[in-house]
Parts: sequence; structure tokens; C-alpha cells
Amino acid sequence: MTKIAIPEEVMVNPRDRAVIIDAEGLILGRMASYIAKLLLSGYKVIVVNAEKAIISGERKRVINGYKLLLRVKTHRNPYKQSRKRPRTPERIVKEAVRGMLPRDSWKGKQALTRLRVYVSIPKEFENKPRIKIEDAHYTKLKGEYISVAEVARELGWRGVGLS
Repeated sequence: MTKIAIPEEVMVNPRDRAVIIDAEGLILGRMASYIAKLLLSGYKVIVVNAEKAIISGERKRVINGYKLLLRVKTHRNPYKQSRKRPRTPERIVKEAVRGMLPRDSWKGKQALTRLRVYVSIPKEFENKPRIKIEDAHYTKLKGEYISVAEVARELGWRGVGLS
């Protein structure tokens, strides 16, 4: 695996190797693979504007795919022991990145602890430099797409404070 080199001027704190990625207008899967590579390289990654990330595909098909996950239950007591599925934009983005990391290795588990995901931009990160991943921008899509916020609202997220 090739390591990714990030210039120090875009880091929040070069000593901690912390980087802020603005998810606005980025394709979720491509962004998640880039973030996973950064995490495995040892960077601390902070994702802002998670609700503005884009999922490619027909609106109805994407929403039905996520809703299908909510119906999967276990044979034991489905109300106590069923798998907890993400419904908020932060959890949807974090689960996408988690799917790109090695699950059973110590390195993958440690990498996931270095990830922070936020809806909108917290005050502490407003004036900090942010990375835009040009390879993952939604303008490269030719078909339909839907934002993570729209998917989350269909799954029951109330989106407090957002329009």
C-alpha cells in the first residue's frame, strides 16, 4: 500500500498529523476509501459537513437499499439483539469508512479511533484549512445522486438545526 503524503500547511496540527476533510459535494465511497488510506497511514482525520456528502445512484434505489438494512433481524430477540444500523449522517459516513478498514486487525481498529465525523462545521474548525478531494467530487458523476442528509431523513433522522 502506498502512503499518502499531506503537506504540513493543510494540517490542523502537524505534530498530531490531523487533517480536516470537507465532505461537501464528495462521493461517499471514494471519499471513504481516501479517508481509510489516510487513517491507515497514521493520520488523524476530521470530516466536516458529513450531511452534504453524495451517494451515487437513483434516489429510490439508494433509499430502499438503506431501508432494507433496517428490516434485517436476528432469530433470538430481534428487539434486544438486532444489529444497530446507522440513521444519522455521522454514522452513515463513519460506517462507510469502517467498511474500508481491516476489521479483525489491531491496525484497523486503531485507525477507526482516529476518525471524527461532524455534521456541519464546528466552531473550533471554522478557520482551519480543509482538504477537498478533487478525485471524489460529484461533478464527475453522469447519473443521479442523493445527499447523505436526504438518506438520513428517510431513515428517521430529524436534522436538528439544519434546513
